[in-house]
Amino acid sequence: MAYTRMNVSKADGIGCIELNQPDEYNRMPPAFWEEFPRAVQELDAGGDVRVLVVEAAGKHFSAGMDLGVFTEGGQAQSADSGRRGEAAQRRIGEFQDAFTALAAARMPVLAAVQGACIGGGVDLVAAADMRYCTEDAFFCIQEVNIGLAADVGTLQRLPLLMPDGVMRELAYTGRRMYADEALRVGLVNTVFETHDAMLETVRGIAREIAAKSPLAVSSTKHMLDYTREHGVTQSLAYQRVWMGAVSHGGDMAKYFAARAKGETPRYDDLAPLP
Repeated sequence: MAYTRMNVSKADGIGCIELNQPDEYNRMPPAFWEEFPRAVQELDAGGDVRVLVVEAAGKHFSAGMDLGVFTEGGQAQSADSGRRGEAAQRRIGEFQDAFTALAAARMPVLAAVQGACIGGGVDLVAAADMRYCTEDAFFCIQEVNIGLAADVGTLQRLPLLMPDGVMRELAYTGRRMYADEALRVGLVNTVFETHDAMLETVRGIAREIAAKSPLAVSSTKHMLDYTREHGVTQSLAYQRVWMGAVSHGGDMAKYFAARAKGETPRYDDLAPLP
């Protein structure tokens, strides 16, 4: 499909979604919430994308959700409060699904953040596998500052990424967390001096991941996420079943055969999704 809020590309096993409305600080109007999950699903569906990088053009990663989202598609004023509430919760579910698409994708997701990462931007990067940022980056759970509780994934995912008390402070106060603190508490892996240096390194990490067996990488992501939700004992039992099903792909044999010849192993892509 054609995208108006982002550039979507893929090459050599690496997919890229670049938020590309820098003059608007990459805000997230209604079109964004339709386009973003489609882009993720489109890249995942072919089976030939082994890792995804989410980045942004301009000074800021994202100013977050556009206020137009709150007024689009509203119920008629004649509807009762129950029906308006039912429609509202379904609408929120659509927003949540937009970023759950990152977590559900078979490939790892790397988020590269510069400048402001506010509101919906935090929801987005919290759903990624790894986060990197520049020295000028800051993160803000903006919703509480405008009279809302964050409802698109921040409150569910950030406690898994940083100390609970720190996360609660951010959620209750709406203050900014700058790059040095984000690194210290583990929200980001690395802080870079410049945007270019960050993208160079992140794309290098993406290339390294793309060179591995996509079946092994996808299985690793799946099991890490499963363990986070189900605990160690249940996940060990599930891993036996999972590996029994997917460990016959022949990628280990390809690795050792290539190594014996002094060559780099080449692996088949994942099967396309139906």
